[in-house]
Amino acid sequence: MVLHKFGEKLYYGLVSTMTSHLKEIALSIEASQGALFLEELDRKWTEHNKALQMIGDILMYMDRTFVPSTHRTPVHELGLNLWRDNIVHTVKIQLSLKDTLLELVQKERGGEVINRGLMRNIMKMLMDLGSSVYQEDFEKPFLAVSADFYRGESQLFIESCDCGNYLKKAEKRLNEEIERVASYLDARSEVKITNVVEKEMIESQMTRLVQMENSGLVNMVVDDKYEDLGTMYNLFRRVPNGLTSIRDVMTVHLRETGRHLVSDGERLKDPVDFVQRLLDIKDKHDKIINLAFNNDKMFQNALNSSFEYFINLNTRSPEFISLFVDDKLRKGLKGVSEEDVEIVLDKVMMLFRYLQEKDVFEKYYKQHLAKRLLSAKSVSEDAERSLILKLKTECGYQFTSKLEGMFTDMKTSDDTMQGFYAAMGHELGTVVAQKESEPEKQETRQRVE
Repeated sequence: MVLHKFGEKLYYGLVSTMTSHLKEIALSIEASQGALFLEELDRKWTEHNKALQMIGDILMYMDRTFVPSTHRTPVHELGLNLWRDNIVHTVKIQLSLKDTLLELVQKERGGEVINRGLMRNIMKMLMDLGSSVYQEDFEKPFLAVSADFYRGESQLFIESCDCGNYLKKAEKRLNEEIERVASYLDARSEVKITNVVEKEMIESQMTRLVQMENSGLVNMVVDDKYEDLGTMYNLFRRVPNGLTSIRDVMTVHLRETGRHLVSDGERLKDPVDFVQRLLDIKDKHDKIINLAFNNDKMFQNALNSSFEYFINLNTRSPEFISLFVDDKLRKGLKGVSEEDVEIVLDKVMMLFRYLQEKDVFEKYYKQHLAKRLLSAKSVSEDAERSLILKLKTECGYQFTSKLEGMFTDMKTSDDTMQGFYAAMGHELGTVVAQKESEPEKQETRQRVE
């Protein structure tokens, strides 16, 4: 027919025949109720695709010649458009399809098991008909209904759960939506639906969660709830200013804790215990940042700035840190492995870096070092030299030149004394030998006489 110039008649005859047939199919689908509705729609869609394949094969010549030359819609695309207009976009089917799909999603959220294979087929049908069909007929109403659902659920959870449990439920819902997309929705829907969950369940309740009485962020930090803190971090990082809100609350708590420590008169009576408590606080928050906050630089910087703030509130901090070192190098590190000694020294250096009055620390450290050297009370010369090397690396040669000079002076003194004792020992030995030989000489003279 195409060769005989009847291409247009054939093309429009195809349109007319398919339209008439699809109208009959629409009536069959509309007659289906409940769960049978989607099954009938899917079955008819499968049959329609098979018919399109056969029609395409039969009318291949028309599709290759007449269609391009007359700028008509190709046969396969034509079949999809006719299905869309005569099936999916009929008022009754369009409404039933939307309501049925949303109802099934809602049932699944409620814990019911649905036919995911059937849902996947229907979603693929919508996407095959064009991304706009999927978006308008399903995605937009799906997102709107989801926002209402999660808005209501977040209010229910926030009133009935503590912070940790709320976060677990929010994380579970988020993972469910991601898994739902992977199972039967368009992959591009993932960002959109996760944004809905994040906004309604996390962003809208963010302030209330971190400040929740008896279970909020501060309680999690105090009680070392690494898992809950990790969940909060992973959820809050998904929303604007989420991590900032965690950092700000945590910083206020940390600074208040540190300020209380450095101003507590009872604590200041024991400098070694004071410094040890500083190290304990640092270790605690380092562990939280490592285990729960993925070593996030934002929190590391906040921790460092907080320590620098409160450690310098006490003007005796440099002296106390030096006394702590003195205690450790006199007796506290006796019998400790070299590796553990280095760990302690590194912690001391960490506190030293926070000091603004480093020259005050140098003054006290020099006094304490001199006493250890003169009284020979240091448990390890290697540890002494290691710490001085760390200070030299941190502050330069000028800072440690006097400290290194003390070791040089002590060595010179030791060498001098050893030389003196060696020389004196030789002379004394000669005198003793001479005295011991005098009786022998007298006895010999007597024998000669």
